[in-house]
Amino acid sequence: MLPFVVARSFRQPLLLCALGLGAFFSAASAQAEPASCERVVVTGNPGYPPLIWAPEGGDQPLTGVTIEMLSNALQNSGISVDVLDLGSRAKALEAVEAGQVDIMAGVFLTRELLGTLDFVYPAVVDVPSVFFVRRGAAFPYTGWQDLQGKRGAAQQGSRFGLSFDTYAADHLQLQRESSGETALRKLLAGELDYVVLERYQGLALAQQMGVDGQLDTLEGSFINAPLYLAISHNSVCNTPELRSALALGMLEQQQRNEGTRLLDKYRGIWAAPFRPVSERGADAPLAE
Repeated sequence: MLPFVVARSFRQPLLLCALGLGAFFSAASAQAEPASCERVVVTGNPGYPPLIWAPEGGDQPLTGVTIEMLSNALQNSGISVDVLDLGSRAKALEAVEAGQVDIMAGVFLTRELLGTLDFVYPAVVDVPSVFFVRRGAAFPYTGWQDLQGKRGAAQQGSRFGLSFDTYAADHLQLQRESSGETALRKLLAGELDYVVLERYQGLALAQQMGVDGQLDTLEGSFINAPLYLAISHNSVCNTPELRSALALGMLEQQQRNEGTRLLDKYRGIWAAPFRPVSERGADAPLAE
């Protein structure tokens, strides 16, 4: 009987221990699994029309190409989208990297950001950057070397691809201005020889300022860089399901060339308040 009793006395605690460990690992597994995400919070650069901007008196805090494409991508996923304006690109990016906000709607890929963000492929749109000059003051341009010795400027925080950014840091007099508008005003005042801006942003600003007839771009000066949606590594919503839904949604829109259509749409929306009254009236349907 003794062997049986001894065996029984060891078996029972072992069984209880096994059951306890099983419950522990089940609980741990449940805690490790991310909860399903039914809502994502999105932000971006509030001063980057027509791709994304904060409209005055609008129904939503941010609007533009990136917001609509993101919303379209998640339309059938069961995930709702809340849009938040944090006042500046720097504050928006800081909140996304910290995981306080889930998604940055519109950001260029850099080595540093790969450490904190998951970029969604395909890109929202390829953004061409150009060198703006005063009309009548263009200089011969065959490549970046022709910018050496010239006074240039760009908006604070703007990036134009690793190759150009490296070249500019090593060889160019490229000062940083607080806004694209400030840079363009200095250009028109003769304080600068050129301003490098994303083309869509520069054209939108020129329309807003009423100076589009006073500016030209250096021929052949395009620098193309893809603009992405990016999910914070620290977001509780950064799940395979969300990444898959965004990637598939963006791919479908790319195949329909939706980015080009939305660029035309939002360039019109942005420019409408700055057109002459007679021109805006011409767009309105005639009353019956």
